[in-house]
Amino acid sequence: MTKKVSKLQRACLRNPVKVEVSSKYSTVDTLKQEWYFVPADYKDCYLVHVLNELPGSMIMIFVRTCESTRLLALTLRNLGFKALSISGQMSQDKRLGALNKFKAKDFNILICTDVASRGLDIQGVDVVMNYDIPMNSKDYVHRVGRTARAGQSGYAVSFVNQYEAEWFKLIEQLLGREIPDRKVDMDEILILREHISDSKRIALTKLREDGGH
Repeated sequence: MTKKVSKLQRACLRNPVKVEVSSKYSTVDTLKQEWYFVPADYKDCYLVHVLNELPGSMIMIFVRTCESTRLLALTLRNLGFKALSISGQMSQDKRLGALNKFKAKDFNILICTDVASRGLDIQGVDVVMNYDIPMNSKDYVHRVGRTARAGQSGYAVSFVNQYEAEWFKLIEQLLGREIPDRKVDMDEILILREHISDSKRIALTKLREDGGH
């Protein structure tokens, strides 16, 4: 557990319980793993900041709910990113259609839930992003295992807000290692906020007009 995660845990939790877990699960050495502490209201800004640093990369972004996949994909498309989503609420044909567009590199960002991604064979993923930290630590290992395959390098980045510090601590315990944290100048984040807020507002309006679909 990093000192930063431990500090967040003490600040955000009452009577935290420390659980020692043997390192049965592991990640490959060719996978670079990092995390950002992000205030919950600024998570979209941090995400866009990192996406701007990775032009052309094939990216999978994991979120917690089906609704989040659609909202985030629409928001990112409004910002000019080539993003699409898959979720368990989509028909099999639509899900496969979206997946094929990602594989063909018509879109380079695929947003999904853990359930929707299970059983899918997706090659050539450069980056895995944990927009929402999984409550089950093993899901983290499954997520980041989508990149750095067959000896190739890969990158996994997690956006940890004040409510997710405990879950991220458990992930580190499962892995038996500390994941280094990254910092960014808050001015670089704030400059993005208005544009992202407008894009998200437009996305929410469209989802309401479409009945959530």
